[in-house]
Amino acid sequence: MSFAELKRKSSSLDALISAASKEIAPKATVEDRFWKPEVDKSGNGYAVLRFMPVPAGEDLPWAKYWSHGFKGPSGQWFIENCRTSLTGEACPACEENNKLWNSGYEEDKDTVRQRKRRLHYISNVFVVSDPANPSNEGKVMLFKFGKKIFDKLMDVMQPQFADEDPINPFDLWQGADFKLKIRNVEGYRNYDKSEFASSTQLLDGDETALEAVYNRLYALKEFTDPTSYKSYNELKVRLSTVIGGQLQMSTAEEVSLDTSTTVKDYEQSFGTAPSSTAEESTPVAKSSDDDDALSYFSKLANS
Repeated sequence: MSFAELKRKSSSLDALISAASKEIAPKATVEDRFWKPEVDKSGNGYAVLRFMPVPAGEDLPWAKYWSHGFKGPSGQWFIENCRTSLTGEACPACEENNKLWNSGYEEDKDTVRQRKRRLHYISNVFVVSDPANPSNEGKVMLFKFGKKIFDKLMDVMQPQFADEDPINPFDLWQGADFKLKIRNVEGYRNYDKSEFASSTQLLDGDETALEAVYNRLYALKEFTDPTSYKSYNELKVRLSTVIGGQLQMSTAEEVSLDTSTTVKDYEQSFGTAPSSTAEESTPVAKSSDDDDALSYFSKLANS
């Protein structure tokens, strides 16, 4: 570069700032696909979502899986997908829970309650209204939720009363907006007030707009793909590190389930995320599927 060229380009500060910003700008991550509800200082939140149909090439409009999330005596966290999400597979954490539940000691049952697996569902949603983050409105995103919200989906598909017509909440034309209402009840996130509106066409039934929305759906199969899960041995090694000592666990045949991966999963599905450094003074939000897990261990104990 000649001196004349150097002088001519000496004022190109904007170009340098632009280049630098590209270097330091955070890169998009997988988590950017997920919509997460936000609450105010009182712990209340509101949004309107529309559940999306089955993605192309898949069978269901949701993915279902289990995970564990607990802190062991070592002070480390075990936050991993549970291999019982995969048909016929065993999980070392579930096996250890089985062993503890059948020990006959109440304190071991308390440990199982802390280490139990938690249920997650993931669906595509169209964000109709998001007062906390208006920039999300009109986007197709992934929404992770628990059994409480899944039960509300089932309730509108299979209403219990004669004056209620069934609705397919995943239908673009005959579905319904889901009004997500979050309250703080005794320190926990509560979704009981959430409800579906009356059946309506999304985007007024505009075929062009609906096709564009449908083409933006994310695949769900990755969340139940065996390659997304750590191997049994990897989980066993990690569990041993977290709880301390060598594990003496039962055989795989003792755990057969049909029936929650990262810290952010807990924030999304259960309200409060665990921290690897913070004390457990803030409770992780309760979920109705907790009872399902404990019921499973009770059946094993009585069998």
